[in-house]
Amino acid sequence: KVDPMALVETYTKSYFDDMDALNCLRPDISPRATGHIPEQIELVTTLLAKGYAYEGNGSVYFDVSKFPDYGKLSGRKVDELESGARVEVNPDKKNPVDFALWKKAEAGHILRWNSPWGWGFPGWHLECSVMSMRYLGETIDIHGGGLENAFPHHDCEIAQSEAANDKPFVKYWLHNNMVTVDGVKMGKSLGNFITLKDAFAKHHPLAIRYFVLTSHYRSPLDFSEEAVEAAAKGLERIHNAVAAVRAALEGAEELAGDDGRLLDEIEGFRKRFEEAMDEDFNTPQAIGVLSELVRWTNTLLAEGGAGAAVLEKLSSTFDTLGGDVLG
Repeated sequence: KVDPMALVETYTKSYFDDMDALNCLRPDISPRATGHIPEQIELVTTLLAKGYAYEGNGSVYFDVSKFPDYGKLSGRKVDELESGARVEVNPDKKNPVDFALWKKAEAGHILRWNSPWGWGFPGWHLECSVMSMRYLGETIDIHGGGLENAFPHHDCEIAQSEAANDKPFVKYWLHNNMVTVDGVKMGKSLGNFITLKDAFAKHHPLAIRYFVLTSHYRSPLDFSEEAVEAAAKGLERIHNAVAAVRAALEGAEELAGDDGRLLDEIEGFRKRFEEAMDEDFNTPQAIGVLSELVRWTNTLLAEGGAGAAVLEKLSSTFDTLGGDVLG
Protein backbone atom coordinates (compact mmCIF):
# COMPACT_ATOMS: atom_id res chain seq x y z
CA LYS A 1 0.00 0.00 0.00
CA VAL A 2 3.01 2.31 -0.45
CA ASP A 3 2.86 4.80 -3.30
CA PRO A 4 5.50 3.85 -5.91
CA MET A 5 7.13 7.30 -5.77
CA ALA A 6 7.43 7.06 -1.98
CA LEU A 7 9.25 3.76 -2.46
CA VAL A 8 11.51 5.36 -5.08
CA GLU A 9 12.42 8.26 -2.79
CA THR A 10 13.25 5.89 0.08
CA TYR A 11 15.66 3.76 -1.94
CA THR A 12 17.13 6.66 -3.90
CA LYS A 13 18.10 8.37 -0.65
CA SER A 14 19.50 5.11 0.71
CA TYR A 15 21.58 4.60 -2.46
CA PHE A 16 23.02 8.12 -2.40
CA ASP A 17 23.79 7.82 1.33
CA ASP A 18 25.83 4.70 0.57
CA MET A 19 27.60 6.28 -2.41
CA ASP A 20 28.44 9.38 -0.32
CA ALA A 21 29.93 7.14 2.37
CA LEU A 22 32.07 5.41 -0.28
CA ASN A 23 33.26 8.87 -1.43
CA CYS A 24 31.73 8.48 -4.91
CA LEU A 25 31.11 11.87 -6.50
CA ARG A 26 27.44 12.52 -7.20
CA PRO A 27 26.31 12.84 -10.83
CA ASP A 28 25.48 16.32 -12.11
CA ILE A 29 22.06 14.98 -13.19
CA SER A 30 20.13 12.01 -11.75
CA PRO A 31 17.20 11.69 -14.16
CA ARG A 32 14.07 9.64 -13.38
CA ALA A 33 12.51 7.33 -15.93
CA THR A 34 9.05 8.49 -14.83
CA GLY A 35 10.09 12.08 -15.54
CA HIS A 36 10.79 11.29 -19.20
CA ILE A 37 7.63 9.54 -20.39
CA PRO A 38 6.99 12.06 -23.24
CA GLU A 39 10.48 11.44 -24.66
CA GLN A 40 9.96 7.69 -24.41
CA ILE A 41 6.69 7.95 -26.33
CA GLU A 42 8.52 10.08 -28.91
CA LEU A 43 11.22 7.42 -29.39
CA VAL A 44 8.57 4.71 -29.90
CA THR A 45 6.86 6.96 -32.46
CA THR A 46 10.18 7.41 -34.31
CA LEU A 47 10.84 3.65 -34.41
CA LEU A 48 7.31 2.99 -35.71
CA ALA A 49 7.75 5.64 -38.43
CA LYS A 50 11.09 4.13 -39.51
CA GLY A 51 9.62 0.63 -39.74
CA TYR A 52 11.57 -0.87 -36.83
CA ALA A 53 8.51 -1.34 -34.62
CA TYR A 54 4.90 -2.50 -34.88
CA GLU A 55 1.74 -2.31 -32.81
CA GLY A 56 0.01 -5.28 -31.25
CA ASN A 57 -3.12 -5.10 -29.09
CA GLY A 58 -2.23 -1.81 -27.35
CA SER A 59 1.46 -2.64 -27.02
CA VAL A 60 4.37 -1.75 -29.33
CA TYR A 61 7.23 -4.14 -30.10
CA PHE A 62 10.66 -3.72 -31.67
CA ASP A 63 11.01 -5.95 -34.75
CA VAL A 64 14.39 -7.62 -34.20
CA SER A 65 14.38 -9.00 -37.77
CA LYS A 66 14.70 -5.41 -39.06
CA PHE A 67 17.95 -4.84 -37.13
CA PRO A 68 20.57 -7.32 -38.43
CA ASP A 69 23.13 -6.37 -35.74
CA TYR A 70 20.85 -7.41 -32.87
CA GLY A 71 22.89 -9.26 -30.24
CA LYS A 72 26.26 -7.86 -31.40
CA LEU A 73 27.30 -6.92 -27.84
CA SER A 74 26.57 -10.26 -26.17
CA GLY A 75 27.33 -12.33 -29.25
CA ARG A 76 23.87 -13.96 -29.23
CA LYS A 77 22.45 -15.01 -32.60
CA VAL A 78 18.77 -14.39 -33.33
CA ASP A 79 18.13 -17.90 -34.68
CA GLU A 80 19.61 -19.39 -31.49
CA LEU A 81 17.43 -17.11 -29.39
CA GLU A 82 14.32 -18.13 -31.32
CA SER A 83 15.04 -21.84 -30.89
CA GLY A 84 15.50 -21.27 -27.16
CA ALA A 85 12.39 -19.10 -26.76
CA ARG A 86 9.70 -20.26 -24.35
CA VAL A 87 6.89 -22.46 -25.61
CA GLU A 88 4.07 -20.07 -24.68
CA VAL A 89 4.51 -17.55 -27.50
CA ASN A 90 3.02 -14.06 -27.10
CA PRO A 91 0.34 -13.88 -29.87
CA ASP A 92 0.88 -10.11 -30.21
CA LYS A 93 4.51 -10.57 -31.32
CA LYS A 94 5.70 -11.31 -34.86
CA ASN A 95 8.84 -13.03 -33.53
CA PRO A 96 9.37 -14.59 -30.07
CA VAL A 97 12.55 -12.50 -29.57
CA ASP A 98 10.92 -9.12 -30.34
CA PHE A 99 10.97 -6.90 -27.25
CA ALA A 100 8.37 -4.49 -25.88
CA LEU A 101 8.85 -0.76 -26.36
CA TRP A 102 5.45 0.12 -24.88
CA LYS A 103 3.24 -2.23 -22.89
CA LYS A 104 -0.51 -2.09 -22.55
CA ALA A 105 -1.58 -1.45 -18.96
CA GLU A 106 -4.50 -3.46 -17.72
CA ALA A 107 -7.12 -1.71 -15.59
CA GLY A 108 -5.80 -1.01 -12.11
CA HIS A 109 -2.12 -1.19 -13.12
CA ILE A 110 -0.30 0.92 -10.53
CA LEU A 111 1.85 2.88 -13.04
CA ARG A 112 0.20 3.92 -16.30
CA TRP A 113 0.35 6.81 -18.73
CA ASN A 114 -1.75 7.82 -21.72
CA SER A 115 -0.15 7.35 -25.14
CA PRO A 116 -1.08 7.15 -28.83
CA TRP A 117 -1.57 3.40 -28.24
CA GLY A 118 -3.77 3.75 -25.16
CA TRP A 119 -2.96 3.58 -21.46
CA GLY A 120 0.32 1.82 -20.79
CA PHE A 121 3.89 2.04 -19.58
CA PRO A 122 7.35 1.92 -21.22
CA GLY A 123 9.25 -1.30 -21.85
CA TRP A 124 12.24 -2.09 -19.66
CA HIS A 125 14.92 -0.81 -22.07
CA LEU A 126 13.42 2.42 -23.39
CA GLU A 127 14.22 4.77 -20.51
CA CYS A 128 17.99 4.21 -20.71
CA SER A 129 18.27 5.19 -24.36
CA VAL A 130 16.01 8.21 -23.90
CA MET A 131 17.80 9.64 -20.88
CA SER A 132 21.23 9.03 -22.43
CA MET A 133 20.18 10.88 -25.59
CA ARG A 134 18.61 13.72 -23.64
CA TYR A 135 21.60 14.52 -21.44
CA LEU A 136 24.65 12.97 -23.14
CA GLY A 137 23.83 12.94 -26.85
CA GLU A 138 23.09 10.27 -29.45
CA THR A 139 26.52 8.62 -29.01
CA ILE A 140 27.99 8.29 -25.52
CA ASP A 141 31.53 7.40 -24.53
CA ILE A 142 31.08 4.96 -21.64
CA HIS A 143 28.12 2.82 -20.53
CA GLY A 144 28.41 0.84 -17.32
CA GLY A 145 26.32 -1.98 -15.94
CA GLY A 146 26.33 -5.47 -14.51
CA LEU A 147 27.53 -8.40 -16.60
CA GLU A 148 24.01 -9.88 -16.49
CA ASN A 149 22.65 -6.77 -18.26
CA ALA A 150 24.62 -7.32 -21.50
CA PHE A 151 21.76 -9.51 -22.79
CA PRO A 152 19.01 -8.66 -23.26
CA HIS A 153 19.06 -5.17 -21.75
CA HIS A 154 22.10 -3.62 -23.41
CA ASP A 155 21.57 -5.41 -26.73
CA CYS A 156 18.04 -3.94 -26.79
CA GLU A 157 19.34 -0.47 -25.89
CA ILE A 158 21.78 -0.66 -28.81
CA ALA A 159 19.10 -1.84 -31.24
CA GLN A 160 16.53 0.84 -30.42
CA SER A 161 19.09 3.68 -30.17
CA GLU A 162 21.01 2.88 -33.35
CA ALA A 163 17.81 2.19 -35.30
CA ALA A 164 16.45 5.60 -34.26
CA ASN A 165 19.63 7.65 -34.74
CA ASP A 166 21.58 5.82 -37.50
CA LYS A 167 24.81 6.17 -35.52
CA PRO A 168 26.74 4.18 -32.87
CA PHE A 169 25.16 4.29 -29.40
CA VAL A 170 28.16 3.55 -27.13
CA LYS A 171 31.94 3.56 -27.67
CA TYR A 172 32.97 1.55 -24.60
CA TRP A 173 30.97 -0.90 -22.48
CA LEU A 174 32.19 -1.50 -18.91
CA HIS A 175 30.44 -4.56 -17.48
CA ASN A 176 31.25 -5.38 -13.87
CA ASN A 177 31.18 -9.00 -12.72
CA MET A 178 29.25 -10.56 -9.84
CA VAL A 179 29.87 -10.32 -6.11
CA THR A 180 30.29 -13.76 -4.56
CA VAL A 181 30.48 -15.01 -0.98
CA ASP A 182 32.89 -17.91 -0.56
CA GLY A 183 32.66 -18.49 -4.31
CA VAL A 184 28.84 -18.50 -4.47
CA LYS A 185 26.96 -15.63 -6.16
CA MET A 186 25.56 -13.20 -3.59
CA GLY A 187 21.77 -12.98 -3.75
CA LYS A 188 18.62 -12.53 -1.71
CA SER A 189 17.26 -15.92 -2.77
CA LEU A 190 20.25 -17.68 -1.18
CA GLY A 191 20.18 -15.49 1.92
CA ASN A 192 23.93 -14.92 1.64
CA PHE A 193 23.80 -11.20 0.89
CA ILE A 194 25.20 -8.29 2.88
CA THR A 195 24.16 -4.68 2.33
CA LEU A 196 26.64 -1.81 2.28
CA LYS A 197 25.07 -0.48 5.47
CA ASP A 198 25.76 -3.85 7.15
CA ALA A 199 29.34 -3.68 5.93
CA PHE A 200 29.76 -0.08 7.11
CA ALA A 201 28.72 -1.13 10.62
CA LYS A 202 31.86 -3.29 10.80
CA HIS A 203 34.31 -1.58 8.44
CA HIS A 204 35.23 1.95 7.37
CA PRO A 205 33.56 2.75 4.02
CA LEU A 206 36.96 3.55 2.44
CA ALA A 207 38.16 0.06 3.43
CA ILE A 208 35.17 -1.34 1.49
CA ARG A 209 36.09 0.90 -1.46
CA TYR A 210 39.72 -0.28 -1.33
CA PHE A 211 38.53 -3.91 -1.17
CA VAL A 212 36.35 -3.47 -4.28
CA LEU A 213 39.26 -1.91 -6.18
CA THR A 214 41.59 -4.84 -5.37
CA SER A 215 39.61 -6.93 -7.87
CA HIS A 216 39.40 -6.06 -11.58
CA TYR A 217 35.88 -4.87 -12.35
CA ARG A 218 35.41 -7.62 -14.99
CA SER A 219 36.37 -10.34 -12.48
CA PRO A 220 34.15 -11.79 -9.74
CA LEU A 221 34.58 -10.09 -6.35
CA ASP A 222 34.60 -12.62 -3.51
CA PHE A 223 33.44 -11.05 -0.25
CA SER A 224 34.74 -12.22 3.12
CA GLU A 225 35.43 -10.52 6.42
CA GLU A 226 39.10 -11.54 6.13
CA ALA A 227 39.43 -9.95 2.70
CA VAL A 228 37.95 -6.65 3.88
CA GLU A 229 40.17 -6.64 6.98
CA ALA A 230 43.22 -7.18 4.75
CA ALA A 231 42.04 -4.28 2.58
CA ALA A 232 41.71 -2.08 5.67
CA LYS A 233 45.33 -2.81 6.57
CA GLY A 234 46.46 -1.97 3.03
CA LEU A 235 44.57 1.32 3.16
CA GLU A 236 46.07 2.11 6.58
CA ARG A 237 49.60 1.61 5.21
CA ILE A 238 48.90 4.21 2.50
CA HIS A 239 47.38 6.66 4.99
CA ASN A 240 50.35 6.23 7.35
CA ALA A 241 52.83 6.90 4.55
CA VAL A 242 50.94 10.03 3.46
CA ALA A 243 50.82 11.28 7.07
CA ALA A 244 54.57 10.68 7.44
CA VAL A 245 55.33 12.59 4.22
CA ARG A 246 53.21 15.55 5.35
CA ALA A 247 54.86 15.56 8.79
CA ALA A 248 58.33 15.52 7.17
CA LEU A 249 57.30 18.36 4.86
CA GLU A 250 56.61 20.71 7.75
CA GLY A 251 60.28 21.11 8.62
CA ALA A 252 61.81 20.22 5.28
CA GLU A 253 64.42 22.30 3.53
CA GLU A 254 65.55 22.53 -0.06
CA LEU A 255 68.36 20.04 -0.69
CA ALA A 256 70.66 19.60 -3.64
CA GLY A 257 72.20 16.26 -4.51
CA ASP A 258 69.98 13.37 -5.52
CA ASP A 259 66.69 15.31 -5.76
CA GLY A 260 66.62 14.97 -9.57
CA ARG A 261 67.03 11.20 -9.47
CA LEU A 262 64.39 10.82 -6.73
CA LEU A 263 61.93 13.03 -8.60
CA ASP A 264 62.41 10.86 -11.70
CA GLU A 265 61.71 7.71 -9.64
CA ILE A 266 58.46 9.20 -8.30
CA GLU A 267 57.47 10.13 -11.85
CA GLY A 268 58.16 6.51 -12.85
CA PHE A 269 55.63 5.29 -10.26
CA ARG A 270 53.04 7.74 -11.62
CA LYS A 271 53.57 6.56 -15.20
CA ARG A 272 53.23 2.90 -14.23
CA PHE A 273 50.05 3.71 -12.31
CA GLU A 274 48.58 5.48 -15.34
CA GLU A 275 49.55 2.59 -17.64
CA ALA A 276 47.68 0.19 -15.33
CA MET A 277 44.56 2.38 -15.30
CA ASP A 278 44.73 2.85 -19.08
CA GLU A 279 44.77 -0.95 -19.46
CA ASP A 280 40.99 -1.41 -19.03
CA PHE A 281 40.84 0.20 -15.57
CA ASN A 282 43.24 -2.30 -13.99
CA THR A 283 42.77 -1.09 -10.42
CA PRO A 284 44.44 -4.13 -8.75
CA GLN A 285 47.64 -3.37 -10.67
CA ALA A 286 47.32 0.35 -9.92
CA ILE A 287 46.97 -0.40 -6.19
CA GLY A 288 50.04 -2.63 -6.51
CA VAL A 289 52.02 0.34 -7.86
CA LEU A 290 50.69 2.54 -5.05
CA SER A 291 51.78 -0.08 -2.50
CA GLU A 292 55.28 -0.12 -4.02
CA LEU A 293 55.37 3.67 -3.75
CA VAL A 294 54.44 3.35 -0.06
CA ARG A 295 57.37 0.97 0.58
CA TRP A 296 59.73 3.20 -1.39
CA THR A 297 58.52 6.24 0.60
CA ASN A 298 58.95 4.53 3.98
CA THR A 299 62.52 3.53 3.09
CA LEU A 300 63.31 7.06 1.88
CA LEU A 301 61.95 8.65 5.06
CA ALA A 302 63.76 6.15 7.28
CA GLU A 303 67.06 6.94 5.60
CA GLY A 304 66.44 10.71 5.73
CA GLY A 305 67.85 13.19 3.28
CA ALA A 306 64.73 13.83 1.19
CA GLY A 307 64.44 17.52 0.35
CA ALA A 308 61.32 19.66 0.23
CA ALA A 309 60.97 19.28 -3.55
CA VAL A 310 60.93 15.48 -3.28
CA LEU A 311 58.48 15.51 -0.37
CA GLU A 312 56.20 17.96 -2.23
CA LYS A 313 56.25 15.69 -5.28
CA LEU A 314 55.49 12.65 -3.13
CA SER A 315 52.60 14.39 -1.38
CA SER A 316 51.04 15.61 -4.63
CA THR A 317 51.51 12.18 -6.26
CA PHE A 318 49.71 10.45 -3.39
CA ASP A 319 46.96 13.09 -3.55
CA THR A 320 46.45 12.51 -7.28
CA LEU A 321 46.73 8.72 -7.47
CA GLY A 322 45.24 7.75 -4.12
CA GLY A 323 42.87 10.70 -3.72
CA ASP A 324 41.67 12.04 -7.06
CA VAL A 325 41.77 8.76 -9.01
CA LEU A 326 41.23 5.78 -6.69
CA GLY A 327 39.82 7.76 -3.77
